[in-house]
This record gives sequence, structure tokens and C-alpha cells, in this order.
Amino acid sequence: MAASVLLPLLLLAAVTGRSSGTWCICKDGVSDTVLQKTLDYACGEGADCNPIHMKGPCFNPDTVRAHCNYAVNSFFQRKGQAQGTCDFAGTAAVTTSDPSYAGCPLPATARYALTVTPFEISKVWVITLFHGNYH
Repeated sequence: MAASVLLPLLLLAAVTGRSSGTWCICKDGVSDTVLQKTLDYACGEGADCNPIHMKGPCFNPDTVRAHCNYAVNSFFQRKGQAQGTCDFAGTAAVTTSDPSYAGCPLPATARYALTVTPFEISKVWVITLFHGNYH
């Protein structure tokens, strides 16, 4: 029974918590043309770029820099923050300052790199409560 309550709370804390972490962001002073190439590469090589598509939760602000930040961070987290996965030919860098903004949390750890929506969290709650435990 404790596991059925603990897991959803941990998921909720992971999605909403912002205590510390490591992110990858696009560097300042790089042209939008170059950032677009970085964005395209990250999205093509495994980043979850669905949230930055039109009507996605991270589409706005609709700027190349904002979308680039989301894409390179997603790539970096999905690659387990492995050394060299936040370079992108010198266009991105690691930061410990949370680049998230209202409505668009950027994952800070590889463990929580997948996007989780409130609906998906509610499904976990329903499944957990229905089955009585979670393995």
C-alpha cells in the first residue's frame, strides 16, 4: 500500500520540483541560422521536440533560441548527460541555472527527461489506486 502512494508522489515531485539540476542551453551570441541547424540536429537525433511544435506547451515564445534551448536540453537529458552531448559544435553549454519558464518545465536530470503531462500523471494515480500497488 505504501508503494501505491509513494510512487505517484515521487512522480509529482519530479515533474514540479526545481531544487537543483543540470541543463543544456544554446549559447548567447550565436545567430538564429546556426541555432536553427542545432535545433534541427537535436530533434533529428533523438530529442523530444513535440512540446515545441505549434500548440505544444513549449511552443511559445516562438523563437529559434527558445526552441533550441528545449531541443538541446532534451537531447542532453535523453543521452544521460553524457560528456560531449551538450556541445553541438560549440553552440550549446551546460548550466546549473534553471532555464524553465511558465508552462514549460525543462527536465534537469536524465531520469525525468521524458515529458509527462498532468493527464499521464492522473493515469498513474488511477492505475495505482485500482491495482492497489505498483511494481
